[in-house]
Amino acid sequence: MGIEKTQVEYLASLARIELSEDELELFSGQLEKIVGYVEKLNELDLENVPPTSHTQNLKNVLREDTPKKGLTKDEALALAPDRQGDYFRVPRVIESD
Repeated sequence: MGIEKTQVEYLASLARIELSEDELELFSGQLEKIVGYVEKLNELDLENVPPTSHTQNLKNVLREDTPKKGLTKDEALALAPDRQGDYFRVPRVIESD
């Protein structure tokens, strides 16, 4: 299957990038090789190969979740750039007519 310059132009327009004539020629050749490689992979017999989500055996690398003492209301409000009483004051985000 050949990749034509018009197809590369279409992909470039979707990606909102401008390509020169030389780049169109270069990328159409490169994309043709990539598609050919994928087509070759489709010829493999994978009937007895179980599906995988990772190529390596991964384990949970996160630390144990342990509760810690949080800030009190006064400590949290002391960090606020603007406050009104016991509340954080923030800019209005919804316009009202």
